[in-house]
Amino acid sequence: MRVLLSNSTAPLPLSSSCPPTPPSKSIAKLSTATIVDNWAKKTFIGALTGVLSFNFILSSPFSFASESPFGQLQLPSPPSEEYCTDNQEENQEEINGPQLVTNEGIVEEAWQIVNDSFLDTGRHRWTPESWQQKREDILSTSIQSRSKAHDMIKRMLASLGDPYTRFLSPPEGDEVLAVNGEDVKGKSAFEVSSLLQGPSETFVTIKVKHGNCGPFQSLEVQRQLVARTPVFYRLEQLDDGTTSVGYMRLKEFNALARKDLVIAMKRLQDMGASYFVLDLRDNLGGLVQAGIEISKLFLNEGETVISTVGRDAQYQNTILADTTPMVTAPVIVLVNNRTASSSEIVASALHDNCRAVLVGERTYGKGLIQSVFELHDGSGVVVTVGKYVTPNHKDINGNGIEPDYQNIPAWSNVKQRLSQCNMNRQQHR
Repeated sequence: MRVLLSNSTAPLPLSSSCPPTPPSKSIAKLSTATIVDNWAKKTFIGALTGVLSFNFILSSPFSFASESPFGQLQLPSPPSEEYCTDNQEENQEEINGPQLVTNEGIVEEAWQIVNDSFLDTGRHRWTPESWQQKREDILSTSIQSRSKAHDMIKRMLASLGDPYTRFLSPPEGDEVLAVNGEDVKGKSAFEVSSLLQGPSETFVTIKVKHGNCGPFQSLEVQRQLVARTPVFYRLEQLDDGTTSVGYMRLKEFNALARKDLVIAMKRLQDMGASYFVLDLRDNLGGLVQAGIEISKLFLNEGETVISTVGRDAQYQNTILADTTPMVTAPVIVLVNNRTASSSEIVASALHDNCRAVLVGERTYGKGLIQSVFELHDGSGVVVTVGKYVTPNHKDINGNGIEPDYQNIPAWSNVKQRLSQCNMNRQQHR
């Protein structure tokens, strides 16, 4: 069994547009071929949301494909007899007696989650009255099989008109329980992927559960480095060599992004960079936590990175920078209409806190938060529960972020604009 994860990177001049790149997501789940997140299966639920607790899941607006940020892992194939067969599952049901949850109960459970948590962003067809009518329809219907119950949930969620709220089939494959003896329950995907990372050729021990009814097994896995950095950087000399600009291209937000961007910033500073360009064009997002941590590299302690808004109080949160900035030099952030999700968090954080000007095109406008909820039969639902609001209280979703300039301005204009921005902030405090 092999876990494969790769990221590609290529030099990009400031004057050219970036080639499209699929976003990266990481989860703590092993299947027989690859780490996947068609839904995060049981460990994903535990790692990302603690079942019903809050965390961020920011899906790409273009793709739900998965790439993982920790290199290729060579896994031994477990013995086939350790997996459950259909007959074994049937026997297991006989041993356990009748189903604990009825088909109608599963559908109503999904209905209740949406009723309690779903955030209508104003572009959907959801109303409390129509949703209550669906519950009455459920209670008046006899659902003869679990597959029909799942189909009903799918239709019910589709009626919301939200492409990110969706049904998750019961998990298959292997569930990761621990990494090097450390329980992953309650950990975010960012944390779990970090535990799996390490120097090439070293070993990591992963405790897994095979299927829904299979045994536990500890696998010793050798790490092999195939993941490539999402960061490309170079120093450019302008004005006949009198101005040094550190150019940094960030292709995606994976578990390597923050670490490699820190390395790039340090090296560019050592090389004499007095200004910085952060290129987020065609960056579709990835790990939200990586975007938050990268934003903090540029902000003063106590400044707002991003805020979240939702119907439930647990989804209402303001994230603040908790360290001093790594760089204080003026920054240009390059954006276009494929700058999305985590990229928009970084762009708005730097812009609204007067740390950068935005240059290019209006961003995509993907600013919704989804949480994963596990149902009692092992299936699940992903529900839009909140949205992101910039430090200047602007709704990202569906609106995007308007740049300050369409073309790269002179650095004197950049400094003047950022200075005026800071003066305006002081006046409004």
